Amino acid sequence: MMAFNIFGQELAACCFAPRTGFFRDGFCRTNQADLGSHVLCAQVTAEFLAFTLSQGNDLSTPRPEWDFPGLVPGDFWCLCALRWLAAEQAGVAPLLKLSACHQRALEFAPLELYQRYAVMEDANDL
Repeated sequence: MMAFNIFGQELAACCFAPRTGFFRDGFCRTNQADLGSHVLCAQVTAEFLAFTLSQGNDLSTPRPEWDFPGLVPGDFWCLCALRWLAAEQAGVAPLLKLSACHQRALEFAPLELYQRYAVMEDANDL
């Protein structure tokens, strides 16, 4: 089944190394089982990684048992919409690859907010 991004176009890949997404297929696809709504493709920063750790979600420590290498600044990762919004309110929201953000993200915030955080490769989407 085809998934769409926040522009109504075919959803682009977020990242294959490390392999991200609720389904670990490289895309920020979602379904009813994805209670966290992992719909935003973000380029993580040290500030965001510290913030999410302070909120109880350690994305930096490798977890081989889950085939998770741990994230480093610059990696792309599908984030939960509410965690990204909390980071935005705290002033540490990472940039977003808009073409890889699932259309469900629009249920959490307006397109205009996400566009303020577009990575350079998505500048043509502004």
